[in-house]
Amino acid sequence: MVNEMNIKNKKVLVTGGAGFIGSNLVDALAERGDEVVVIDDLSSGKREYINPAAKFYHIDICSEKIPEIFAAEKFDIVFHLAAQIDVARSVKDPFFDNKVNAFGSLNIFLSCLKYGVKRIVFTSTGGALYGDVTAPAREEDPVVSSSLYAIHKHTAERYLEMKNRLYGQSYVILRLANVYGPRQYKGAETGVISIFTHNAAKGIPSILYGDGSKTRDYVFVDDVIRAIILAADSGHNDIFNIGSGRETSTMDIINKIERIVGGKFVFSAAADKPGEVLRSALDHGKAKRMLGWEPELDLETGIRKTLDWLKNCQQ
Repeated sequence: MVNEMNIKNKKVLVTGGAGFIGSNLVDALAERGDEVVVIDDLSSGKREYINPAAKFYHIDICSEKIPEIFAAEKFDIVFHLAAQIDVARSVKDPFFDNKVNAFGSLNIFLSCLKYGVKRIVFTSTGGALYGDVTAPAREEDPVVSSSLYAIHKHTAERYLEMKNRLYGQSYVILRLANVYGPRQYKGAETGVISIFTHNAAKGIPSILYGDGSKTRDYVFVDDVIRAIILAADSGHNDIFNIGSGRETSTMDIINKIERIVGGKFVFSAAADKPGEVLRSALDHGKAKRMLGWEPELDLETGIRKTLDWLKNCQQ
């Protein structure tokens, strides 16, 4: 591990801290004793997910008022999670996707530089950057950028690399696999497990896009939170894949849900969405070697936990 930084009892910002991954991260940071600030426009996040110990700014990351928050708060660490996450929307509205994922990220990064943030941890995308794989993708593999969403997320990565070369700004980039688990609100573009488990819990039919053979690498949200915190502590000017290293097909997900709920999963078929890769998996060997991270929760247990949470909430 290199350039270790203990973030405990630091002042930290989580952009997107009312969202699925962000709110879980805020809870973990607050439990550690960090002073946490959240920026979120609540376009997909939920106010009730925000930890009461966190200070909340209801604002868009593209806002010209973002630097004022940095000037007032003086953050040690910034966890940048806020994003437009719908691949299909990036195809339909590329200007909006560029505004949020590229310009909005640059707005955050420039404020970090101007106001002395010690480290930025940026959650990027894995599958969309590497494209279709025949083996789990490694960090040194070529970036394919199979969608406009991937192009704009990769642009944000390059901004960080440039800022480090020119100004020495410390960063860590985490390329995430398909994250799932409690608080993944199915109303946004949140992925197969979120939508299918929600519908199974509520007895609602689902839509299967494609023939069910498309694969993804699924990783439980608690495992991702551990990775993010480890990266802030121990990562330095580097990129890490955060995934299981395993491909799981959509039909495999359906079969697991049927076993867990003990009934038939009802769905109708539809044409696949544009911009989607067919096969995806991320090699996490580098994260294991350098951060001491690997996923702990198996997929079936994670789906059970997600279903249990859904049965007890009012989504």
